[in-house]
Amino acid sequence: MGVKGLQWFVENVSSEVCVEVNLQEMAKQYQRDQPGCTPTLVVDAMACLRHWYTSEAWVHGGQWREYMHNLETFVRAFTNAGIKLVFFFDGVVEQTKRAEWVKRRLRNNKEISQIFQYIKTTGQQPGREMFFIPSGLATFSRFALKSLGVETWCSVREADYEIASYGLFHNCMGILGQDSDYLIYDTVPYLSISKLQLGRLVTVLFSRENLCQALKLSKSDLPLLACILGNDIVPENQLQKLRRSCMDSYWQKKKKCTQQTVLAVANYISGHLCLSEGLKEITKLPVSEADRALLEKGIDSYLLPEQQTPWLPYRKKHSSYGAQVELRSGSNQDIIQFAKEQHIRADNFMVFNILSAGEVSCSNTLEDDQDPDLPGHALVYRPARQHIYAVLLGAKQDGSESPPSVKEWFVYPGNPLQHAELVTAVPVDLPGRRPDLKILWFSEEPEIKNLRYSTFLALFDIQDLSDELCALETHLIGTCCLLIYIALQVNNLCLEDIDAYLAQTLCVRTKSPDQLACTQVNQKKRPDLILFLMKYLMALVVGIPSVFWVGSKKTCFEWASFFHGRRKKE
Repeated sequence: MGVKGLQWFVENVSSEVCVEVNLQEMAKQYQRDQPGCTPTLVVDAMACLRHWYTSEAWVHGGQWREYMHNLETFVRAFTNAGIKLVFFFDGVVEQTKRAEWVKRRLRNNKEISQIFQYIKTTGQQPGREMFFIPSGLATFSRFALKSLGVETWCSVREADYEIASYGLFHNCMGILGQDSDYLIYDTVPYLSISKLQLGRLVTVLFSRENLCQALKLSKSDLPLLACILGNDIVPENQLQKLRRSCMDSYWQKKKKCTQQTVLAVANYISGHLCLSEGLKEITKLPVSEADRALLEKGIDSYLLPEQQTPWLPYRKKHSSYGAQVELRSGSNQDIIQFAKEQHIRADNFMVFNILSAGEVSCSNTLEDDQDPDLPGHALVYRPARQHIYAVLLGAKQDGSESPPSVKEWFVYPGNPLQHAELVTAVPVDLPGRRPDLKILWFSEEPEIKNLRYSTFLALFDIQDLSDELCALETHLIGTCCLLIYIALQVNNLCLEDIDAYLAQTLCVRTKSPDQLACTQVNQKKRPDLILFLMKYLMALVVGIPSVFWVGSKKTCFEWASFFHGRRKKE
């Protein structure tokens, strides 16, 4: 969300904040100023997905070859200009921002309903004005970027904080993203991904210094400004009365009516709270103690390691920007540390959050909430997830102990997201001893290879088909696991649907983006079935590192082969 109204303000009212820059020239100047240092941009990858995904046929799923081509073009443009890219992905939803996360997911549900209503009414592909990011795109973009050899990280706390910290402490040339919070952090320059002209390497730099000059504030005042306006920590409606007071005061001073809340709040801060001696007095704010505590928490969230603020004179310094993760009781430190390292390097998905906090989140999917024939993906794949939780958390088959459980925040039709759903782990059905996670991950004994394989199949209750699956080429195993699982779980899956999945797996991997662009699709093709496949791939991405060493994902399935949704020729 960023800061309420700030992005619009700098783009439409305070034009001096927006400075057009040529990134190649900026890189050359960086090298002149800092000889021997490589110009580096730290990239908010989540903000780039819309920029990278340009296919007009987005409802039918991921045009993966076309998307990979776009990623390669993007990376190459910066590499040729001598600019290094470092990508960050969101890896956690912090508890302080859960309410805002839920609010956005419910709002997205309404947008998705409108998309399906449009399809039913017109029978046409919606335009880009209704664009919704295809399922799984963020998850698989991590693997795609890593396959291109670029540095890719996954956050263990709020991603924009880690991005701002990385940029500052690695002396980066700038941050490439689209979040007004980057104007608030005292960090390196904030560059716009939405304004980027890739061919010319030209974009807009949102100048923090010019913003302060326009608002007559110092950089240390920006976090307070952000909190009064509203952000992820301080809800927009929390300080509505204070903002109204700021507007009244501003009107009396300027003698004219204005709707510029940003200017009014900035004027209030500089005129009422900043003393001539340089002291800042947040205690002068006419708000309750609870609201003042929330404001202080919000201000603190913008302070990077070793930074201080005159608004919080007694704040303790943070020594590092790595999150202090609250571990669930009984957690094995070796396992947790290994999972955390793999999580940070974007080598697995969800596993660290399950092991460390016993909580997992899954955002919106393009699902028709009015279609009674196709159940929500979260419910279809819950049995597989329950087995995964059992392997990760150590549920015993004999029932001698209460099974562990995981808090799930999964978005699906009919779930109001008022609270997390507590999902109990279900042990896998395997003869002999319970698979031990340490053995599955770290053992190099030859017989453990078979245990890993049988445990993986047991996650999806298809262990009896081990011999048949072993006879397949390795890149087909994941597809067959998918088809068997959903055929067992979804009663109305027809032969045509299975044929479509098989055709994608067998044919798409040999086609170029140009060839795939000409492929036609039947008008009656159901876009939500492609999304079913994508959510199963998400389950595989969680399931494989649950039983294999991390990094072996590609031996079980080749995600690039069957992510591709055929597009309808317009």
